[in-house]
Order: sequence, then structure tokens, then C-alpha cells
Amino acid sequence: MSELLLSARALRKAYPSGDRRIEVLRGVDLDMADGESISIRGESGSGKSTLLHLLAGLDRPDSGHLAWEGSADTGASRRARFVGMVFQAFYLIPELDARQNVLMARRMLGPLDGAARERADQLLAKVGLAERSHHLPSQLSGGERQRVAVARALMNSPRVLLADEPTGNLDERTGDAVIELLLGLCADTRTGLILVTHNAGYAARASRRFLLHLGVLQG
Repeated sequence: MSELLLSARALRKAYPSGDRRIEVLRGVDLDMADGESISIRGESGSGKSTLLHLLAGLDRPDSGHLAWEGSADTGASRRARFVGMVFQAFYLIPELDARQNVLMARRMLGPLDGAARERADQLLAKVGLAERSHHLPSQLSGGERQRVAVARALMNSPRVLLADEPTGNLDERTGDAVIELLLGLCADTRTGLILVTHNAGYAARASRRFLLHLGVLQG
């Protein structure tokens, strides 16, 4: 039986704009089981990134309830283990090589040990960068940088992977490879995947598909 990883109920979020507030999310409900992949599409400015930030515990809703594996604890220490995030802009540290960037995720949990370094090497091998582990981001292509970002997101063995337009800065061929990588790695490890994308073809590959429209998820 599948385990419920994440449950959101009636999430609402608004932001000030001059003398009024813009309602971005107007009551989002979402459940996700382990190993499940979910895609979310929507127009620019529809609140997709806002929703991911709430689901990741990076921001708080104005109202509503979020639970990870039945617990309302979404604090920083638990977030480092429960959630991995992949962004459109990669967000790699330019002064660190690929291996060191991957290990940065593990540093949030305490001092590094041999097991952590071995896992970083294994993840870089899985994403096809075993021979590029000591290259700086500036020495890597866009697709390679995004693969480093995927390895970093998986470093702490998260239960849920959140990907916010992970192919937005990539050409079509490279984007296809990154989506294939995300779906394959999550299926292998039973990690839940929530993919925000404008690409209808990528969205269709998820096991469940949603449209975020007028602040509500439509399935």
C-alpha cells in the first residue's frame, strides 16, 4: 500500500500590491503518495512557484494546513531531509566544483563523513557526471549544471522532490534528458515528484496532472 507523503488542505496565499492584496492561491488541496509523480501547469504568474514554496515549507500559507507524512512539522531541520528542490536557474555555487556543490546539501545536516562523500560520488555517477565531478559550474554545460542540481537535491535521500521549471534554461534535447532523469530516479527510489512546467509533453508524463487556474488546482 502506498504511503501518503504530503497533504495540503485549503492553502491560501496573498501578497500586498499597493493598497490591496492579490490573492494568488485560493484554497489548494493536494495529496501525494510515495513514488507518485505530479505535474502542475499554469500561466505565468498563476502561483506555481508560490505553491511549491509552501509545499517545501519555505513560506507559510495565510491559511490552510500542510502535513509531511502526517506531521505538521515543516521546520528547517526536517525540511533538509524531507524535501529536495531543483530550480530553473540551477543555483550552483560558482567557486565550488560539482562534487562540492552536491555535498552542500549534506552540510545542512552536520559535518561530512566518508559515507556522505561516497553518496555524492554515486549520485554524480547516476546523473552521468562521474568524470566531471571536479569541474566548476563555469566549465559545465547548462544540462550538466542541471544534472548537478538534481544530484544535490537527492543528496539527503528526500521523500519528495520539487522541480520548478527545471528545463526552462535548456534546449529541447537537453530538457528531454533532464525530465527522463528526474522521472527515472524518482521511480527507482520511490521519491515523490512534483514537476512545475509549461511543457505539455513533460506534464503528460507524470502519473497525475493538474492545472493551476484562478488560484485553485484543477485535475
